[in-house]
Amino acid sequence: MIFAFQEGKFRPMRWQDTSSIRARLAQMLSDSLVAPLPAATPRRVHTRVWLPGKATAVIGMRRAGKTTFLHQLRRERMEQGVPRERLPYINFEDERLAGIEASRLHTLVEEYYRLFPAFRGRETVSWFLDEIHTVPGWERFVRRLIDTEKVEICVSGSSAALLSREVATSMRGRGWEVVIYPFSFAEYLCHHQRPVPSRLDLLSSVERSELDHALRDYLRVGGFPEAQGLDEPERFALLQQYVDLAVLRGVMERRGLTQVVALRWLVRHLLGNPGGSFSAEKFYRDLKSQGIAVSRDTLHQMVSSLEDCFLVRICWLDTASERRRMVNPRKVYPVDMGLIPVFDRMGKANVGHALETAVRIELERWGMEVSYVRTATGEEVDFVARRPGAKPHLIQVCAELASADTVQREVQALQAAAAEYPGASLHLVTLTTDALPELPAHVQVHSAALWLLGEMLG
Repeated sequence: MIFAFQEGKFRPMRWQDTSSIRARLAQMLSDSLVAPLPAATPRRVHTRVWLPGKATAVIGMRRAGKTTFLHQLRRERMEQGVPRERLPYINFEDERLAGIEASRLHTLVEEYYRLFPAFRGRETVSWFLDEIHTVPGWERFVRRLIDTEKVEICVSGSSAALLSREVATSMRGRGWEVVIYPFSFAEYLCHHQRPVPSRLDLLSSVERSELDHALRDYLRVGGFPEAQGLDEPERFALLQQYVDLAVLRGVMERRGLTQVVALRWLVRHLLGNPGGSFSAEKFYRDLKSQGIAVSRDTLHQMVSSLEDCFLVRICWLDTASERRRMVNPRKVYPVDMGLIPVFDRMGKANVGHALETAVRIELERWGMEVSYVRTATGEEVDFVARRPGAKPHLIQVCAELASADTVQREVQALQAAAAEYPGASLHLVTLTTDALPELPAHVQVHSAALWLLGEMLG
């Protein structure tokens, strides 16, 4: 909403009452077409970005790098020969657009074609609309633009609920989702100007040692771009701000939740216990014993909202029974390993939890469906990952396989699960593969550093 000082008071003005709207939009369009594109570490996604006739929705947690990815797409289009004038970019969090209504968005298009009339109907214009979800009803505008103009559209936002569901419903099948996560290990290496090997099967012992050392740094610091290079106190403060913002805007404001104390307890518990079993019923009883009032339904809604805003990722029990799936605990992971020490009240580094989190996020980054397995005999396998129509992969993650007992326990769980998943491949991901005892031939052991760099599952 825009306010003007009239008759001794600040009074709200509707956008359609302001005579400067065209001038503002013209200036923003001009700025976007001449301002230097920001330099940033290239991001890699494991899905197509553009589909004909659909708007690309770039989503992910706040500060993961969505805006820089939009500029990366613009740069790629320029490298393909598209002139800069056909790549307009508008950031709807700009204060000059505060309060704009969806009914006025057509002015943006009309102003663009006033500047470039020769493009209309003849050349494809690639629109990049950053944080457009701040405009209620934006999806109707985007859908109309796709239907009536020669365009391709890329929008961004920070909430899966905000974009995925609205793109799927309000846009009537005209949306295509691309998720941006914090840096992968390969992107982390590129950001710090460390070499990324092109041949993972041809590494010297020195190269392997350097990769292993870099991986431990990555597991400690995490992958949020702005957190790189900060001292620990500064990094913790920055990541705490990210979480606070996600909770405030992604959960409280968006969902209208008011049980602040219960929500903060929940966030601390989930982020401080990565990969732990989470039972909403048990957590409800724990809160009640502390005198914190919250309903079971609200607690379930909170967990769902934290996943929607990409603060956490959830693993359900892999089962064909929906009832069994719902009554069994979930495994919850932060979206980035760097969040773990910020909320770990024990004050100790847990490389194993960080590695398990990194593997969980990497599987999702590769576009795989991820669950966990509990066998009929009670063994648990960290992940079963699959793509539609393909055989599943059973994956155990263990930072150190230093003892024979540990190796036996991990292999035994994989073998027990293999009996229930005929044809599945079996994998052990670990920080070091040196001096391992002899393992069954069908169990593949992976160095975590090489696996995270794309050593494909067999």
